[in-house]
Amino acid sequence: MRKPSTSTLVSLAAVGVVAVGTVVTAMLNPSRPPNLLDVLLPLAASAATLVRRRFPVTALIVVALCVALYYPWGRLDGPLLVLAFVALYTAADLGHLTAAVATGGTLLLAMGLGESGGTRHVDDTMFVAIGGWVVAAVAFGGVTRTRRAYLLEAERRAADAEHSKEEEARRRAGEERLRIARELHDVLGHNISMINVQAAAALHGLKKRPEEAERALRTIKDTSKETLRELRTTLGVLRQVDEGAPTAPADSLARMDALVAASGLTVRTELSGPLDALPTEVDLAAARIIREALTNVSRHSGAAEARLSAACRDGELVVRVEDDGPGVTYDGGSGFGLRGMRERASALGGTLEAGPRPEGGFRVVARLPIEGAR
Repeated sequence: MRKPSTSTLVSLAAVGVVAVGTVVTAMLNPSRPPNLLDVLLPLAASAATLVRRRFPVTALIVVALCVALYYPWGRLDGPLLVLAFVALYTAADLGHLTAAVATGGTLLLAMGLGESGGTRHVDDTMFVAIGGWVVAAVAFGGVTRTRRAYLLEAERRAADAEHSKEEEARRRAGEERLRIARELHDVLGHNISMINVQAAAALHGLKKRPEEAERALRTIKDTSKETLRELRTTLGVLRQVDEGAPTAPADSLARMDALVAASGLTVRTELSGPLDALPTEVDLAAARIIREALTNVSRHSGAAEARLSAACRDGELVVRVEDDGPGVTYDGGSGFGLRGMRERASALGGTLEAGPRPEGGFRVVARLPIEGAR
């Protein structure tokens, strides 16, 4: 069963007070028999009070008119004024402050000047008291409306803040998934490519050059071991557990020899500038770009040799990887490898250019700002 609202209970209570007060007033004044207005006006005001939440201004005008007529012309002088206070409060509470002030002032004026049979029904003391109650009813209605608006705004802001927090959490989760996918592609793609190249070399030289086959198999073993460590580390991050497994050191320009050796290529390296003082994120991004670029040379270019340079100048790190192999048809860099390198560079505010060289081969040039990353 649906419970009545607070507004309905207040309306019924006010109507009940008027009804009981009218009856008690009639019993206490047997010499003043009620007339027709003593019945009709309270009924009309009570009916208007019951629908005041739906029609606040109309109900206020009806109640005020009934009260203005009741006290000069009625005989019982019952507590009908209670309904006027309720109607004034409701109108102000629902935002009709101007109508409440105007109606309240008019009602006071009518009651102060109203006379019946040459008798003034409201003396000065009573007039001041009624005026105070009228002002209090209007003011209290305005205060409750302001407080309700404040609470609604606070709830809206809290909801917006919670929504923004959820959006931020989803954005960070998406960035973290992208970072993990990029790391897995860089590490697993490179290492598995090296395993494939070395396995082909081992099969090719197994009978004629067993020492080269042995060297290739050893490289496969070391590369696969490093790949497993990298994979275990990444899965540990995803599971948010510490498995206590040894982790391979992160790629860095300080481990350039290991990057070059793992590529299986002959790489001519040229380094210049204070590469040992780079910010961590720049150092890691540069090493990952070099790893991916050398992997692409090994997999796609058909070249056995590459040229690598890394130099710090004018507040940026410039990394360049070139080869002179016949290569393959360039599709604009839609693959995951070049896309991942570009994303790494742009994440630091840098750029990456990749494409065929005019003299043949392929070139990757990354420019990573240093100062902004510190």
